[in-house]
Amino acid sequence: MMESLNVGTRLRELRKARKLSQRELAKRAGVTNSTISLIEQNSVSPSVSSLKKILDALPVSISAFFAGDEPAPPRAFYSADELTEIGDGNLSWRLVAARRPDRSISIIHERYPPGADTGTDMLEHEGEEGGVVISGEIEITVAGEARVLGAGDAYYFDSRLPHRFRNTGDVECVIVSANSPPTFAEGGREIHHA
Repeated sequence: MMESLNVGTRLRELRKARKLSQRELAKRAGVTNSTISLIEQNSVSPSVSSLKKILDALPVSISAFFAGDEPAPPRAFYSADELTEIGDGNLSWRLVAARRPDRSISIIHERYPPGADTGTDMLEHEGEEGGVVISGEIEITVAGEARVLGAGDAYYFDSRLPHRFRNTGDVECVIVSANSPPTFAEGGREIHHA
C-alpha cells in the first residue's frame, strides 16, 4: 500500500529551503497567511487548485512535491502501487511515471468521490488535456460551459481555458486523462492562474 505524504511538513520544508516566510509565500501565491499556516500544521487539506497556486509560487511541480525530486530511470511498466498520488486527500489523482525525466505527457488515473471538487478557483495552465470517463459521472466546466459526462463520454480542451471538475453524483467517478505538455503536473515553468 502507498504511504501517504505529510503535505504540511513537505510544504514547510520546501518553503524553508527557499528561505521564504509564510507571509511571503502567501503573498506570492495570493492566499492568506493563515492558509499557509493551517496547511503546514496539517489542520486543513488544500484543494488541488489551492495547492497548485501555492506550489507555483515556490515554484515546485505537483509531481515533484509528491514524488520527491529524484528522477527515476525511464521504464515501460508501472504497477498500481507505483503511481504517484497528487490529489488532495479527497479526490485521487494518480500520476504515471511522475519522476521520469523529460516526460512530455501526464497520464492520470483520477477518482472523484461524491461531492469531490477541484476547488472553487478555476484551473488554468498551458497545454491541452483530454480524458475518458470510465465509471460514474462528472460535471466539467470549461470557459463557463458546464456538462455532465458519464461512462464512455470524453472531453478534450485547451487547458488555458478556466476549468473545474466536480462530482455532483452519488457514486465515485473514475477518469483516465492525459495532458501535454505536462504543465499541470510540472508547474512553475510558466505563469499559472490557478
